[in-house]
Amino acid sequence: MNGSQPEAYFFESDGQTPNNPVLPLLVYRHAVPIDASADVARRFETMFAANGWGDGWRNGIHSFLHFHTSTHEVLGIAAGHAIVKFGGGKGRALQVEAGDVVVLPAGVGHERLQETHDLLVVGAYPLNGRFDQKRPGEVDLGTALREVARVPLPEKDPVHGVDGPMRKLWR
Repeated sequence: MNGSQPEAYFFESDGQTPNNPVLPLLVYRHAVPIDASADVARRFETMFAANGWGDGWRNGIHSFLHFHTSTHEVLGIAAGHAIVKFGGGKGRALQVEAGDVVVLPAGVGHERLQETHDLLVVGAYPLNGRFDQKRPGEVDLGTALREVARVPLPEKDPVHGVDGPMRKLWR
């Protein structure tokens, strides 16, 4: 498995999107090898489940800005590629492609800007989280920041397990 050291990005609040003042967004490039004969989505599902990330789904990435105040989220790009803006108004657009994994700390805004026709994303959440989905303006910023601060850390890195880099970067 490649992508052992993730890229890390911090985002400030833009006044409506809380983002996460403590935990960086992580991007593991080429975390899962892409092989035309393999079910890459199943590889992501198996890896995430083995590392304590469940309530999985297969789909794309919403084209509207949203964030989660009571859980972290992992996205595995199983096919295609997309440009996703992370961090809301003060954020950054990043290209993600098949094999990449994005670990979003609670509060970090995200929205798909572009996608290929074959984009397939596998998502999951730590078992100690509680799913919610908010858009800017749906929740008071102070309330959102307090909720984000209460979200427990995942027990394992979704890619590398208990000794993975996420656990060191998310102290």
